[in-house]
Amino acid sequence: MPKLPRLTARQIASALEKAGFALARQSGSHMIYRNSAGKRATIPFHGAKVLHPKVLKSILRDAGLSLPDLEKLL
Repeated sequence: MPKLPRLTARQIASALEKAGFALARQSGSHMIYRNSAGKRATIPFHGAKVLHPKVLKSILRDAGLSLPDLEKLL
């Protein structure tokens, strides 16, 4: 599997919005995004801080996106 890109919370939030997700709510520093199909993805939002690769992988799994899909959205 190729290496995951190093992304900030803002970058992944932007990619999720392009994929059809919308901000549903926020709980502290966690932003919860939902799409029309009911999938939910939670992003720990700390602005310019780079997300850990395991966190990014978890967000992609929750959103149902693959790495090539993410690269197209960036």
